[in-house]
Formats: sequence, C-alpha cells, structure tokens
Amino acid sequence: MSPARVLLDVEGLSKHFGGVQAVLDLSFQVHEGEILGVIGPNGSGKTTTFHLITGFHRPDRGRVQFNGRDITGQPPYEVCALGLCRTFQVAKPFPEITVHRNVLIGALLRQPDPTMARSRADAILRRVGLEERSAMAAGSLTTIDQRRLEVARALATEPKLLLLDETMAGLNPTEVDEAMRLILGLREQGLTVVVVEHVMRAVMSLSDRIVVLNQGSKIAEGPPREIAADPRVIQAYLGKEYQRA
Repeated sequence: MSPARVLLDVEGLSKHFGGVQAVLDLSFQVHEGEILGVIGPNGSGKTTTFHLITGFHRPDRGRVQFNGRDITGQPPYEVCALGLCRTFQVAKPFPEITVHRNVLIGALLRQPDPTMARSRADAILRRVGLEERSAMAAGSLTTIDQRRLEVARALATEPKLLLLDETMAGLNPTEVDEAMRLILGLREQGLTVVVVEHVMRAVMSLSDRIVVLNQGSKIAEGPPREIAADPRVIQAYLGKEYQRA
C-alpha cells in the first residue's frame, strides 16, 4: 500500500518575538487522512506554529506548503479559501449575532446560495451539538459551547485540513469522549486533522502520529506508543507519573 500524500509540509519554520525564540527550525509533515497530535509544555510554540501555518504570523525563516502550494506568509483569508482552517484557544465568535449566523458566515465561503448555506449551517450545528442554541447570541454561550462554535465555524468553510487548538480544555470526561467521536467522524469523512491538546487521553487515543515541541523546537515525533515511552518527552512534558499510569 502506497503512503498517503503529503497535504501539509512545514520546513525549517522559525519565529522570534524580541528576545524570545518562539519557534526554531521546525519541520514536519501531515499526510492526507491522518490525525496528527502536537503536544508540549505551555510556551513550547504550539499555538505560534498554528499562527505561522495559517498566516497570522509571518515566519522569520522557513516555508509552509499546503496541498502542493507554497502558502508561506499568505493572509489567513487566502489560506482558509484554499482549504486550511483553524480554531483558537480563546473562542472568537461574533458575539452580538446568533450562533446560526456565525456558522452561516463560514458556510457562505463555499455555498454562495443563501438557502444552501443555511442548510449546511444547520447540519454542522447538529453535528457539534449546538442545534438547540442556534438562535442564541454567540456571546451568551458558555465557554465550552463557544469552543464548540469555534469548531462549527471552521467546519462551515469545508476545509481539507483542520487545525484544532485545545478545543477540549475544560471538558468533563463525557464531553471529551464526545469530542473524540466528532474528530474521528470527521476523519472518516475524509478530513485531515492536526490537534494541539493537553488532554493526553484524547491525544494518545486519536493520533496516528505525535509531534512534541519544547522551547520552540521539535524534540520527538512518532506513533503514540513510542512518544509515551520517550525519555526526552517524559522529562520535558509527560512526567514519570504518566509513564507509570
């Protein structure tokens, strides 16, 4: 069986802010149809990496190729139009308009017909469990429901690759299970996913491969079982308690 096609190719990315080196010579690939986990301590460069890939920051060095096209430094709206979309750690909906309209705006990117776009928004809200809150103002949602809305807005753009930034933070175990089923269902429908997450149960269960960052650099990459046993990862992030679990 031939290996899956490379959908995202990150090569030598570096970014500093003043005297802080946020990301240093970072390289990895994402293959079509896989779920890639990205883990590391707070401040290790995970969210900055998402910013660099999606055009919110321009790298000092390195390049990003998506679907065979160089997208280094392209603005976020162009990156999204190409089929690469992301969520944020802190949800950023349009707070004064309804949940449904927030998702509808994303759907209009691919579905210029308003009727079709509304239908797609309805389907996505059902998928993420927000159908009953569709008429509420987005700003009135709980923090957890705003995270669900972040995912819904991203899905509405019909991405080929979805970057999820800590969407499970604050969820209880049942909600984590629901989120995992959603992500696995998206992959079954052909979506490629990169997950930044601190919920290790979810990352280890979902991911085909994991990239580990520490102080802006990649310190390990491989399947979950190898990552969980890697002494560098245990020392930098997981801790001995995780190894004994």
